[in-house]
Amino acid sequence: MRAIAMTAAGGPEVLVETTRPDPVPAAGELLVQVSASGVNRPDVLQRKGAYAPPPGASDLPGLEIAGTIIGGDAAELAAAGFKLGDRVCALVAGGGYAERCTAPIPQCLPVPTGLTDIEAASLPETFFTVWSNVWDRGRLQPGDTLLVQGGSSGIGVTAIQLAKAMGSKVIVTAGNDDKVAACIALGADVGINYKTQDFVAEVKAATGGQGVNVVLDMVAGDYLARELQCVADDGRIVIIAVQGGVNCAVNAGEVLRRRLTITGSTLRPRPVRFKGAIAAALRHHVWPLIDAGRIKPVIHTVFPAAQAAQAHALMETSQHVGKIMLDWTV
Repeated sequence: MRAIAMTAAGGPEVLVETTRPDPVPAAGELLVQVSASGVNRPDVLQRKGAYAPPPGASDLPGLEIAGTIIGGDAAELAAAGFKLGDRVCALVAGGGYAERCTAPIPQCLPVPTGLTDIEAASLPETFFTVWSNVWDRGRLQPGDTLLVQGGSSGIGVTAIQLAKAMGSKVIVTAGNDDKVAACIALGADVGINYKTQDFVAEVKAATGGQGVNVVLDMVAGDYLARELQCVADDGRIVIIAVQGGVNCAVNAGEVLRRRLTITGSTLRPRPVRFKGAIAAALRHHVWPLIDAGRIKPVIHTVFPAAQAAQAHALMETSQHVGKIMLDWTV
């Protein structure tokens, strides 16, 4: 099969097309003929040598795919409601940058009604991450207010649409006015240009001084202390990336006094059972919203899979709004 491998840790140019033996599904897995793969920040970190695959995972990058089931135990597939020839999208721990990829059956979901494989492949990484962190860990409730740091990212556009569909108010930060406008168009109630505005002051103004209930933080670093000023009493800050660094000065007294929660998680190394539970929640709560057109994939650019290096270069510019995808059919 064709695949995109890394020749070494480094810049986008280390991503090269190669050939690999077809993977063989183990018990509890299925084999997908991949039509499309999503490009995500963890892929960039892996390429740079900063995010190794978990034990047992493929060394190829790629955490989300969509395509057609071409292998797997018939009884196991049937027990999960699948069969050979079905179109699925899946969250994988690696190996997504390839024409064929194995995936744990519990981490697979049917392609929502009316979506292309490109659109379907844009869903798993961001929807699993947002659901697990904003709802399971952040306990966002209808009527709550969510602050999304980096609203124009793949995670951000997912969080905006999902939170609005679930009855919450959404405030976002983004790096320029065009990105802010794109977030507002997706349903965000308030958009803040973090380069020209003080997001703490803007959040307080937008909430009448009360603060938000949940913060989805992809920055950490010096943002964390400022986010403490943005959250209401009993507020929750959920960290999913540390683009601003790992050193965070926190006023512990404020955390105690205001009963604040600071939490975070990484999804890739978690066991199949954990990810399967998220998939089941998405299928129950979220997939009907996508089927009904209330939540839509946001695709910025689609590259032929052989141009994975260009896809990574674009991601590193942070100029995109939504997802960057690889197409294996061309």
